[in-house]
Amino acid sequence: MRKVFIMRAFKKFGKRGFTLVELMIVVAIIGVLAALAIYGVNRYLSSAKTAEAKNSVGAITRGAVAAYEKETAASELLAEGTTGVTASHALCGSAAAVPAAVPQGRKYQPDSSNNTDYNTGDATTGWKCVKFNMKEPSYYQYHYVNGANVVAGDPAACATAGECFSAAAVGDLDGDTDTSGFERVGTINTTTQTLRTSTQLYISNELE
Repeated sequence: MRKVFIMRAFKKFGKRGFTLVELMIVVAIIGVLAALAIYGVNRYLSSAKTAEAKNSVGAITRGAVAAYEKETAASELLAEGTTGVTASHALCGSAAAVPAAVPQGRKYQPDSSNNTDYNTGDATTGWKCVKFNMKEPSYYQYHYVNGANVVAGDPAACATAGECFSAAAVGDLDGDTDTSGFERVGTINTTTQTLRTSTQLYISNELE
């Protein structure tokens, strides 16, 4: 008789389902995990997009430094027994921002036509001077400015034309008009005529 009672109790217990409280706890845990996963994925995607800006600003900076280090000498027809002017170094003149407006949550495809976007300038000014070009769609607006900062708040100040430059990217990844900025500044020692760049990339509101 006792054996039959135990078997009945076991069967009754075995058919017992989850209570409403237990189901609510499980649903809550799944909801929290899903929220964390969505946040993590969004942050990862945003970080991947900012890599574009960091790499491109680095490329613009390297191009500006290389252009400055190249000696520039005037073409002269010297009279016999005379000497020409001394070769000099000069920063490239400013380039127009590309694109004209910051892309808002979308990519911009640069125009490859001559005298358009990154195909503007000449040997001493603009994008052709710094030898920077981008053919792939981009999330950011890119700048090269001689004599001024682009990103507000950068402690590496640049305020004198011909003595410093700024290479920068400005973006609005989520299209809310709240922008992020990435900037590298270079400045000339007017005594030694050597060009040095800021130690780190200045970043403002990276992930907006």
